[in-house]
Amino acid sequence: MAIAAPIFELTNVSHRFGSTAALHNISLRVEPGERVALLGASGAGKSTLIRLLNGTLLPTSGEISVLGQNLNHLKPRQLRRVQRQIGTIYQQFHLVDNLRVIHNVNAGNLGRWSFAKACLSLVYPAERDKAAAALTQVGIPEKLYARTDQLSGGQQQRVALARVLVQDPAVILADEPVASLDPERSREMMTLLKDLSTQKNHTLIVSLHTVELAQMFCQRLIGLRKGRILFDLPTGSVTSELFADLYRLESDERAMSF
Repeated sequence: MAIAAPIFELTNVSHRFGSTAALHNISLRVEPGERVALLGASGAGKSTLIRLLNGTLLPTSGEISVLGQNLNHLKPRQLRRVQRQIGTIYQQFHLVDNLRVIHNVNAGNLGRWSFAKACLSLVYPAERDKAAAALTQVGIPEKLYARTDQLSGGQQQRVALARVLVQDPAVILADEPVASLDPERSREMMTLLKDLSTQKNHTLIVSLHTVELAQMFCQRLIGLRKGRILFDLPTGSVTSELFADLYRLESDERAMSF
């Protein structure tokens, strides 16, 4: 029986922004169907890692393989083909506010549609049933023709998720998807992400600040501290001591060194 290739495989990956080192020597594998949380304080490297995984950044050093393709060696067209299998939900949503919801949802089709079809769809929306079904899945079917800028923040987040559902990727990346939501809406969004990934066996990688949500919804926790992996363990194996080390302030570290 053939063994499925990992969705992601990183080997000794580092990334720098000028003189600033964001990630140091990261090695990890993510298998199909896993639900993985990236944890760590602000500036730990979570967003940089998400951007490396979806190919919008390339590593300064090291190798990244996505769906069996080494991103370092792909031509632009080949890279775009791989990226079509990766759906990303950003904290900023990346929606066009003055368009109707259906147009923002249909943006998930742009990797498959011709330029002519995409332009025509702005006048006569294409594949309306598909967009409506995605909005039904995320719980706002009545917003199909609403202006996006008239929605609440939580509803806009659901539109961003519906766009990913239309894209139908192999993996969903979510970069701080609940950062702007209250606790109840945060649980709702994480439940939705978990359920949608489980239904189609999508791999889910989500960066979070809230440990409790990560423990509740993810099978595996990766703790990043100052651009390095502090731990990479099944959720039930991460101790309170490891969480304390993950979020320890630098001032605490300096005090401990004396």
